Parts: sequence; structure tokens; C-alpha cells
Amino acid sequence: MEYHCRRSPKEERKSAAVQGGSPLLVTAMVTAMAFSSLVFVAESAIGVNWGTVSFHKLKPSTVVDLLKDNSIKKVKLFEADPLVLRALMGSGIQVMVGIPNEMLAALSSSSAAADLWVRQNISTFIGKGGADIRYIAVGNEPFLTSYAGQFQSYVVPAMVNLQQSLVRANLAGYVKLVVPCNADAYEANVPSQGAFRPELTQIMTQLVSFLNQNGSPFVVNIYPFLSLYGNSDFPQDYAFFEGTTHPVIDGANTYSNAFDGNFDTLIAALGKLGYGNMPIVIGEIGWPTDGALGANLTAARVFNQGLIKHVLSNKGTPLRPNVPPMDVYLFSLLDEGAKSTLPGNFERQWGIFSFDGQAKYALDLGLGHKKLKNAKNVQYLPARWCVANPYKDLSDVANHMKLACNAADCTTLNYGGSCNAIGAKGNISYAFNSYYQLQMQNERSCNFDGLGIVTFLDPSVGDCRFLVGVTNASSGFSPYQRWVIGFVLILWQLWAFTI
Repeated sequence: MEYHCRRSPKEERKSAAVQGGSPLLVTAMVTAMAFSSLVFVAESAIGVNWGTVSFHKLKPSTVVDLLKDNSIKKVKLFEADPLVLRALMGSGIQVMVGIPNEMLAALSSSSAAADLWVRQNISTFIGKGGADIRYIAVGNEPFLTSYAGQFQSYVVPAMVNLQQSLVRANLAGYVKLVVPCNADAYEANVPSQGAFRPELTQIMTQLVSFLNQNGSPFVVNIYPFLSLYGNSDFPQDYAFFEGTTHPVIDGANTYSNAFDGNFDTLIAALGKLGYGNMPIVIGEIGWPTDGALGANLTAARVFNQGLIKHVLSNKGTPLRPNVPPMDVYLFSLLDEGAKSTLPGNFERQWGIFSFDGQAKYALDLGLGHKKLKNAKNVQYLPARWCVANPYKDLSDVANHMKLACNAADCTTLNYGGSCNAIGAKGNISYAFNSYYQLQMQNERSCNFDGLGIVTFLDPSVGDCRFLVGVTNASSGFSPYQRWVIGFVLILWQLWAFTI
């Protein structure tokens, strides 16, 4: 019985050098075996993913204070946002900075592009009193099956260029390159048979050799929730850490949870390439709190607390006893209400904190606090809400609701969501208010042809929370746009000097 964890496609977030046998890669493959037999033993650390795809963004300094108040020492970013990196300077928090998949093609083909990216996003922020950047994540799940190889050929050449850029910047000994991989990169019926997908064998051999030579771990994202969500035959108790009536028997080994089974499938796949002892980091793992059946506060707390207890016990897994993952990054720190819902309505509800930094449930991260501490000094908009006008005929409200929910986040109204049972008028009010808060409570945004009205009485019902927005709003170019502008300027300068 195959119980593997699969990640849904990420909706936001073999070149000449590879085919020809880059000298750096050849050297790596020759020398790597000398280190592949080492056993890496380290105490696991719990970190978080900090995503920023949100309509209501907290100030980066507020989020950094939230991390510090909860003694969270490791954070993973999906892109190099200068406002975020600046806020992390001097915090003592170790940082993994991400590079979007869309940038890999340029980075793989141009050393100048790699130099520019390192200069803009690493060298500028690192150093004494700066951001403690330890890793650069080259792409995010670039080998996903659903990408059909779109980014596959760019990964290793981009890493080669970035590594050379780090060497030139005198940072290669401190900042390591990694590639967060989805669990669909490998497969098996039982963990001991784990192997990378056939079409990935060559590139994975090159990748892990590169990682090994440069002292980098293998980063993998594991999501038992998605296995449960996407497969009606997947045993629910196998997704958690409380024991199961459906264990996976693999020879002398018995697996009682999906995490261990998935982790050891990767161990076996790496072993087939000669790197069975490579250190592993869990780049993403978590459980959503809303937006689908099984996505709720209780399940999220039980899963995340079980995971933390399991990892910090240093018990390890059957194929790697007493050797837990190096680091585990929970997905995620905050809800991200602007993310695409293509994978499911739950995609916006993964945070252990709500969008405004308020803890959703009690969770002991094993970092010295028995429960999470809320964000401080959050600057909210005034305490007022937009609801359906009780004195109006609402029979023609459909188009207004569509307008509101196309712009704002109404995912909790859907089947399985926390606001699904608040009634028709409640649904209208929730949609109106979501749009009203998105528009920073602009008076006209609660008009809806007279069908909306502003109230000062909180319309929240039970677990269904009608939000009030926060005042901070980021502006200007995104990190990706800034990088593109800089890269275009470099190309223009190169062109200008050649004519």
C-alpha cells in the first residue's frame, strides 16, 4: 500500500553545462563519495516559513519581533524582500532566502545575473550587524511533476553560477545553496524501495553531488495533509503521530505515520545514488486550519504538536535511527490571504498565526515557551465592519458578492470552512466586509448599490471571524521586479559597450 505525501502545484512561487559535464560538477561527483559515508548527527531546530502573499501585511519589524518573542531562531523566505531582510538585520535569526523559479533561466545562463542577484540580495544585507543569511534556496520545488520539466534544466547551471558568485563575494564558506524539492521527486511502494523518478535520476545525481561537495543539506517539503486531502483511501490516523491502525510494514520496519515513511523513502532514494547519509532539512511541513474538511484548529494543533514532539525526541526513523532532520521549517508562520486557491481553499490558511500575528491555538515549539505569544503593537484599522443592509432586498446581491470575493478572500465560506454555516445573509456580510477591509475601509467600498452598511458591532459568529484590516501596506516594486529591472540595465550596459 503506497501512502506517500504529495504537494499540490505551487502557483506563485539539462543545459549545455549539464550535458557537457561541467568541470565543477565532475569534480564534485568524483570527490563526493569520500564524504558520503559520514553520518551527520545534529539536534533538530524548529523554524518557520514566512510568506508575504497577503492582502493585510504586518510591518516586517512587527513580524521579526514576533519571531524573537517566540524564540524562533530560523526563518525561510520565498524571495529576497529588502524590507524583510532589513528588518532581520541584527536579530540573530538565521535566514534561508528563496529565489523564485521564474528567475532560474536567467541565472542559469548569465554569471552577470547571478553576480547581480548575490550583490543585491545577499552582500547588501549580510555582515556584522546584518542579516544572518545561511542558505539560498535555488527555486522552489522546481521538479514538480505538474511543471512538466519547465524549470528542470535550469537548476544545476543556476547553482553553478550562484556558487561562483558567492566565491567572488567571499561568501561561499558561509552561505550554502539548496534546492527545496517536493516529495513527488521520489516514489516507492514501501520506503526501502525509494527511488527518484526515472527522468530525474541524472539531474538528482548531479544535484546531490553538488550539495555534498559544498556542505549543503537536501531540502524536502513533506505534506501529509495533502496526501489525506487528495486520496480518499489514505488512512486519516496515518497522517498524524498518535499511532495508526493502518501501519506500513516494510520488512523488519514498521511505519506508524506518513512523515517517517516519506522521510525514509527519500533516504532510500539518496542511498541508491550513494548519498544515504546526506543531511536532510524539512523545508515545509504543516497543517491548514480552514478551507477544507479536515482543515481545522484541532487537527492543525494535533499534527504540528505531534511533529515537534516527534522530531525533538531525536528518535529518528527506522532507516536513520537517532538522527532527526537537521532543521524543520513549519509551514507557515502567518496566513496568506492573497495566495491562489488553485490547490484548494485551504491554501490561504496554513499559518500558526493569523494574518495579524495572533496565535490560532496553543503550540509548544520546544523553544522555551509552552504556548505561542501574540504579535505586539499591531496597528489595526478602526473597529468597524461592512455587513448586509437589513432593510434592503438582497435578491440581486449575487453580482456584488462575486465582485467582493473575486478581489478579497472568501475561502472560509466554502464547504468545510469555518464560516460555511453562518447562513445566506451571513455569507453576504462576510463577503462585503472582506472587500471593505481590503479597500482599507474606504466608505464607498461598503456601498454595493445600497446593499451594504457599516456597523460598529462585531458580526463574528463562533469560529467565523470577521476581520479588521491592519494599516501597514507595502508599496513599490516587488523583489522580482527590482531584480528584473537591474538585470535589464546590465544587459543594456553590455549592449552599449559592444556598439
